[in-house]
Amino acid sequence: MFENEKMQEQALLVSLDTGEYDAEASLAELCELAQSAGANPAFTLVQKRPAPETATCVGSGMAAEAADLIKREELDLCIFDRELTPTQIRNLEELFGVRVIDRTMLILDIFAQRARSREGKLQVELAQLRYMLPRLAGRGTALSRLGGGIGTRGPGETKLETDRRHIRRRISSLKEQLEESEAARAVTEKRRKKNSVVTVALVGYTNAGKSTLMNRLTQAGVLAEDKLFATLDPTARSMKLPSGKNVMLIDTVGLVRRLPHHLVEAFKSTLEQAATADILLNVCDASSPECGEHLRVTEELLQSLGAGNRPIIPVMNKWDAVEDSELVPRLSGAVSISALNGQGIDQLLVAVEENLPEKTFDVELLLPFSKSGLAAKLRDEGAVLSEEYVAEGLRLTARIDQRLYGPVREYDLNPTEGE
Repeated sequence: MFENEKMQEQALLVSLDTGEYDAEASLAELCELAQSAGANPAFTLVQKRPAPETATCVGSGMAAEAADLIKREELDLCIFDRELTPTQIRNLEELFGVRVIDRTMLILDIFAQRARSREGKLQVELAQLRYMLPRLAGRGTALSRLGGGIGTRGPGETKLETDRRHIRRRISSLKEQLEESEAARAVTEKRRKKNSVVTVALVGYTNAGKSTLMNRLTQAGVLAEDKLFATLDPTARSMKLPSGKNVMLIDTVGLVRRLPHHLVEAFKSTLEQAATADILLNVCDASSPECGEHLRVTEELLQSLGAGNRPIIPVMNKWDAVEDSELVPRLSGAVSISALNGQGIDQLLVAVEENLPEKTFDVELLLPFSKSGLAAKLRDEGAVLSEEYVAEGLRLTARIDQRLYGPVREYDLNPTEGE
């Protein structure tokens, strides 16, 4: 048996600079997105215009130049660094003779490749169908993309070629299934709150090293790759702080500038899970010249989700790769680390501990032998610093918070210290 080797799709990237945003930085990010999707961004074209052309987005001269380049270099795909209308896509595909996708379709395709959990797949499909619904009119046979490749992955051909009514019905079904998942998560969250489990969420720009940091702190074994959106499904693991207290660490989906609103809507429940955490670690790549912009994008999204009043610790990751520390933004409370080699991890854990909603304190207890269950609880949920069996029972020193202190208050040998 012989397996045909899948050839990497060769892509032309086109950017229209209207002055709305930093087109150069956005195009560089589009190159990374294309590589993450499995394409090779072979050529790039940039055109400055006051506004997009209605029919083809770029001007007629640039469109003709792109068509010639695609034909001459035998390219497979054209990716635009902005959202295109159905008319623009149809006109450009007729002119170029290859598939044309926009920035949103590219990100949706990456998400379709990376989703592993049932909820993640539902969220991706919902985002794709919401994106396609207003684009059905006038597309005709253009919706039939049996050739495969970037921009075609996701729900499946039969779903893409159905009418509006079927797609709306499917969207309603997906919403219901996601609401069920959200309800189950709410129960888990309620149980955590009841048990006073402190949650710490890793948020930040995609490819900032959140998954590597998650693995460093918890040995979670999360996939960590040098790709945009390597992590899509949130992961939660227990993390032990220097005081011995356990907290729940949550790894979340990364962000990009101009994140399509379809994705923000579909992944709102996942993003809100991070926003409701007790402490947020805003992880960024300190070695990136875009470090400041990446922090700003994350902060804006957290503000929109209502997480602005929670403790946010800026985590400057990849510090070992920083060539000139003077170029890195100076931020209050920031911690410089390298998740790869462990540099600064101790300082990060101390910063987390300092921002805990409930402070811990040391207490000396004398527990009767009949209360051994309390000792086990202190070991599991607090930190037992020393213990000794004496004639009256178990004498121990523990580092605990106010919640754990309640059940053992009567056995405190120095009551005024724990009050």
